[in-house]
Amino acid sequence: MVDIFKAQIVGDSAPAGMLDVVAPFDRSLIATVETSDSVAVQQALDTAYRLFRDRSRWLPASRRIEILEKTAAIMTGCAEELAIESAREGGKPLIDSRIEVTRAIDSIRICVDCLRTESGETIPMGINAASTGKLAFTSREPIGVVVAISAFNHPLNLICHQVGPAIAAGCPVIVKPAADTPLSCFRFVEIVREAGLPDAWCQALLTSSLDVATQLVSDSRVGFLSFIGSARVGWMLRSKLAAGTRCALEHGGVAPVIVASDSDMEDVLPKLLKSSFYHAGQVCVSVQRIFVHHSIARELALSLAEGANKLIIGDPTLAETEIGPLIRPVEVERVDQWVKEAVSEGAELLAGGEAISSTCYACTVLYNPSAESKVSTQEIFGPVVCIYPYEEIDEAIDQANSLPYAFQASVFTTNIDTATHAYTKLDASAVMINDHTAFRVDWMPFAGLRESGLGVGGIPYTFRDMQVEKLMVINSKELA
Repeated sequence: MVDIFKAQIVGDSAPAGMLDVVAPFDRSLIATVETSDSVAVQQALDTAYRLFRDRSRWLPASRRIEILEKTAAIMTGCAEELAIESAREGGKPLIDSRIEVTRAIDSIRICVDCLRTESGETIPMGINAASTGKLAFTSREPIGVVVAISAFNHPLNLICHQVGPAIAAGCPVIVKPAADTPLSCFRFVEIVREAGLPDAWCQALLTSSLDVATQLVSDSRVGFLSFIGSARVGWMLRSKLAAGTRCALEHGGVAPVIVASDSDMEDVLPKLLKSSFYHAGQVCVSVQRIFVHHSIARELALSLAEGANKLIIGDPTLAETEIGPLIRPVEVERVDQWVKEAVSEGAELLAGGEAISSTCYACTVLYNPSAESKVSTQEIFGPVVCIYPYEEIDEAIDQANSLPYAFQASVFTTNIDTATHAYTKLDASAVMINDHTAFRVDWMPFAGLRESGLGVGGIPYTFRDMQVEKLMVINSKELA
């Protein structure tokens, strides 16, 4: 019997339809999820907005901490189940899905830390005639109803990064997961409700169309939009926001790595191998463009190709699998088309370059593709990495900076001057020295620049974005 997941909104609502959720590896049916129409969206918004406007129903910080701590405890108790189900619906291998669940639990704990440590500030007064006799300080309040739209590639932890801070900040939240991977989200909402969060504070639904999703986002009652997904959809939705709605957008990049001639190859190779093909390249900061000094470029490329050929590709729920499927068969076809196009334009194929099934693509290494090829200019979101030899480091930096995307970048070198030079010159929100572009911990700032996004992610930064800082100024002659 296939599980049926109902829309998690308060009150009765008829489903607009039913959506089958299938495993990306073998396309087998996992579950069926209700979709929601305009009427259901309005119902969810009405519930969330009434809750926000009634200050008597706001949850005190102590209650939010209690709920989040219990959420983390429940998740810890069912961590293996969450990992297996996440691997099955999203295609990320179990070895990596287990890590995602561990991170998701830690993300919830970081939300608790934010509540315990983040606060307003005292504003200097009494320093001129106008401010004499005054005391000023700020406190924080929830920004309003949060709408969170999420992506498929980290189906649990991304939801925790959006819903967790909303709960911590005291905001009612409506979350729309990716249609390919809604089950981890629905399970998480069940967990926070089991932990004691009243249903109205966190609702989840799948919209029946992009128009209905746009209606959800553009409503004037929305205080904050948190969007993780494609740049095309993210920037379009931002253009539809009502006046006053704040937002954060996280898209993707075409992550550049620079490898200097003095790099430690024993350190470089395993890091680049993992970060190039982790989750079949379906990560917004996955290594895609590696610029290597010409003296070692060929050696590195061949070694990377040798490692790529050894990676175990297959069923993501099996413990031995290192690389899983792409999220949809059409993505396998697209990746294959891009690779063949790059080869026809002059790239040398060193590994992979073919679909191994309708859902999986071989880990692919391309040497020196054209700077105009799609694999050089657009986010491939597949298991493909490109190596480009360079003569001078500024040449590599110029190529790295040549695209309208900027997210995380990395530099491998044993020379501190080379590292600081590249850090200074690279267009990126973060530069990793002797590590790969996909490095992340959940409390650090995580931001796409240019077309790669807007605002700053990371639990503490999202927590602050979902609040307003409110100033009080006290005038008293006793303060003079």
